[in-house]
Amino acid sequence: MEPPPPLEQPPRPRSHTVTTTSSSFTANLSASSSTLAYDREFLRTPPGLLMVAEIILGLLVWTLIAGTEYFLYPAFGWVMFVAVFYWVLTVFFLIIYMTMTYTRIPQVPWTTVGLCFNGSAFILYLIAAIVDASSVTKELDSHNYNSWAASSFFAFVVTSCYAGNTYFSFISWRSRTLQ
Repeated sequence: MEPPPPLEQPPRPRSHTVTTTSSSFTANLSASSSTLAYDREFLRTPPGLLMVAEIILGLLVWTLIAGTEYFLYPAFGWVMFVAVFYWVLTVFFLIIYMTMTYTRIPQVPWTTVGLCFNGSAFILYLIAAIVDASSVTKELDSHNYNSWAASSFFAFVVTSCYAGNTYFSFISWRSRTLQ
């Protein structure tokens, strides 16, 4: 037995008018986000070079600790928190500066934000580096001694990078507020 032939339906009439609505928000958003600027010269400036150094050396700090049994010692947990937290934020700020997103959000006082970020990173990294260095002993765990000693060294180097960026942020902030 064969299935019955399908019933043909008459074609539906199509509307010849197309109605589109666009709010001013979406129009402005699409117009402003159509091109993303890229600032290649930022990486050649002292703050840009320091940010790259902070990212590379900060990555070394937390990977050297993460490869050990740091979770058994609370001091290294603090160092990990500071290192990972500021590493992620530094990558975030590098992307903001490289894509020049700060020019698209003029409501944010970027010089003040940069000064607060770099100043807090300097202070907390200094504390973390001191905690890291004071916690490294061969008696604690000789198996992880070299990794912890290296992380302590790099933590002080990253601290000096954040100190340099704090200085440049302060100069930028000061010149901005004097105008």
